Amino acid sequence: MIKFEHTIFALPFAFLGAIMGNIVEEGSMPLLIEWIWITLAMVGARSSAMALNRAIDSEIDGANPRTKTRAIPAKLLNRGEVYVFIAASLALLFVSAYQLNFLSVKLLPLAVFFLVIYSYTKRFTYLCHIVLGITIALAPLGGWVGATGTLSPEAFLLFFGVLFWTAGFDVIYATQDADYDKSHGLYSIPSAFGISNALKAAKWLHVASFIAFISLGIVSGMGWVYYLGVFISGAIMVYEHSLVKPHDLSKLDVAFFTMNGILSVVMFIFSIGDLLL
Repeated sequence: MIKFEHTIFALPFAFLGAIMGNIVEEGSMPLLIEWIWITLAMVGARSSAMALNRAIDSEIDGANPRTKTRAIPAKLLNRGEVYVFIAASLALLFVSAYQLNFLSVKLLPLAVFFLVIYSYTKRFTYLCHIVLGITIALAPLGGWVGATGTLSPEAFLLFFGVLFWTAGFDVIYATQDADYDKSHGLYSIPSAFGISNALKAAKWLHVASFIAFISLGIVSGMGWVYYLGVFISGAIMVYEHSLVKPHDLSKLDVAFFTMNGILSVVMFIFSIGDLLL
């Protein structure tokens, strides 16, 4: 139900935020105990967010031919079971934040707000993709705060890089439901402006993401290994857009999952490699 494999989008950036934050702020790697609690916080946040999305959207999913086989519409799970799972996941997030530092606890209500509100945004705004971007981008910001107990300009540049990258690929993903969303009064950029314009918007969001990652390197004083990773990631985004055409969405799964999963790992490996060097 929670698409555990989609964790590949956010988890590498959460770890990157923790490592980069600790090195920028303290000149060292995070402690083992910090790694453990940051990982558990990510498990709690990611699991609760996905389960909330499935519970809140269960009626919409049941009416959509593409999603009617998901766990709740298909009667594989009932709402009570899902709500228990959500409560347990949020409890894990709360405990993990408490074990890290005071700022993590202080910012927790803001994180939970976005975990919950995202699933409702498609009911009233086509900017739901931006809200999802904010929600996913809280992963590196949370990693940074969890490891250091502070925030800095570098943390926000990493945040915006992930925000625009996520929003861009979510616009691409939403193209497959453009007709359904429009006919059922749901909001998305593809349903509001058409698939062709949506793909153009996704390109500009990814340009903004690339600029944010470059800016992060400049402000943080990163080296050539980091920039190599950013340019490879930029090439991946270009290739991702080449796979999806307004009248041909047959390669959307490759563009959405495979390419973006590779991008997050590339950014993590090259950024950490640069920091270690």
